[in-house]
Amino acid sequence: MFLTMSSTYQRILRLRAIRHYQDRPVDPDDLRRVLEAARWTGSSKNRQNWSVVVVEDRDRIDKLAECGNFTNPLLAAPVALVLVEEPETYEFDTGRMAQNIMLAADALGMATCPITLHRDPDAARVLGLPEGWRCRYAISLGYPAPSARPARFGGRKPLDRILHRDSFGP
Repeated sequence: MFLTMSSTYQRILRLRAIRHYQDRPVDPDDLRRVLEAARWTGSSKNRQNWSVVVVEDRDRIDKLAECGNFTNPLLAAPVALVLVEEPETYEFDTGRMAQNIMLAADALGMATCPITLHRDPDAARVLGLPEGWRCRYAISLGYPAPSARPARFGGRKPLDRILHRDSFGP
């Protein structure tokens, strides 16, 4: 499935976090496609020093939800994708992978919401990570509930309020 430049651009502009999901499992083929998009994310020096833990077990999702402050989307979703960083991973690369996951899921008719695991040492214990590995971020994944609407936070700042040229100040 290839998207035109125009449809890709439009998809990027309309991507929103969705926090309500249908009560049904994620199709294994859809999950594999989303994970392929994660795998093909670029990384600094092509280190690819990350992993994704797919969590579908309700008890484990509940335990992960206790590792963050705003984790209701994890509790509502059939799948949690936990982004695991090896030692010395650049968080920028993890963010790139998260965006690939979210855009791929959207292209497949799925919904996602990024989650911060504020108590990442606890999350590492829940997942049994090796010493020095970290899981600070997760993504809830599922099919949007019919009533699901993106969170509304007043749109975006105008471009001229965030854009600077050649330097930040005068």
